[in-house]
Amino acid sequence: MKAHVYPILPKPLARALGHLPRFPGSLLFAAGLSRVLGPQLPGDVRAALEGRSISIGVTDAGVRFDVSWRGSRFVALSGSGKADLSIGASARDFLLLAQRREDPDTLFFSRRLTMEGDTELGLLVKNTIDAIDVALFDPERLLPARWRRAASN
Repeated sequence: MKAHVYPILPKPLARALGHLPRFPGSLLFAAGLSRVLGPQLPGDVRAALEGRSISIGVTDAGVRFDVSWRGSRFVALSGSGKADLSIGASARDFLLLAQRREDPDTLFFSRRLTMEGDTELGLLVKNTIDAIDVALFDPERLLPARWRRAASN
């Protein structure tokens, strides 16, 4: 079976995305993380993430999302301070990671994935994501049921 190759973001789209303000995107990203990952996080992981800032940069899109775990959900941050952990990769590599079609260590050592800051927090994030069922990231599962029905008609 031939592996699907995901295109790199077209440069005009990446330039346009790079001009968007960070905070609104971080709000949407935090809401998505809270919906998808929040219920899956064990109590000890929630406690370790509490108040820690994480910045996710999609390098080819020129966008960055700044979030923190607060109480029972992820919240958006303004991005004005230095994050405890910064993670960066291309949109394609993030998709491949989410689908478990690529290993984070391989991407890291080939310099396609960057991590800066608190290495203990980085390992916690990596191990937590590795422990989550890959089906959780299925785009069809993430759509509301009425949208799935409409798409299948």
